[in-house]
Amino acid sequence: MLKRPQTTGNILSSKEVYRGPIFKVLQQTIQTPDGLTVKRDFVEHGAAVVMLAMTADRQQVLVNQEYRVGINGEAIALPAGLINDGETPLVAAKRELAEETGYVATELRPFTVMMASEGFTNERITAVLATIDPQQRTDRHFDHDEFVATSLVPMDDLIEAVRDGEVTSSQTIAAVSYYLAFIAHRDTN
Repeated sequence: MLKRPQTTGNILSSKEVYRGPIFKVLQQTIQTPDGLTVKRDFVEHGAAVVMLAMTADRQQVLVNQEYRVGINGEAIALPAGLINDGETPLVAAKRELAEETGYVATELRPFTVMMASEGFTNERITAVLATIDPQQRTDRHFDHDEFVATSLVPMDDLIEAVRDGEVTSSQTIAAVSYYLAFIAHRDTN
């Protein structure tokens, strides 16, 4: 079994060069565990959740219209959002799912944690499997600068969209792939 390295670097200096509403950027000088001294830009980012929200007949909630600045366009992805101060990933998942989609999670369970890109950021994303009843809905509450359109799609359609490159969200690809590799066969047996 692979063991995750437990060594850490020694941060020799750290200077904040940008602070925004979601993340800040630090310029750091670090002595790495193998003795090198390196300069790195580091994005300190809050933790997030991504939800694989599923009905009893394996329909998935999919965000199929949300503007994303990184691609300057709309993206297709699973519902996701930031974890607020004081929230656990499960509390955040339930809140974000309701706010973005109007669906109420009746059962939640975390199934993996991933890093957005450990080469420059500490953003941790917890993937949560949520069970929903499509008849149980609540009002959506968007942030002042967001609009999200969602739909229920069969799991096979979501898998096809991932395979065909229509879905490019790394957290969506990772959550769906992890679910298929390690959970789906157990849930259907």
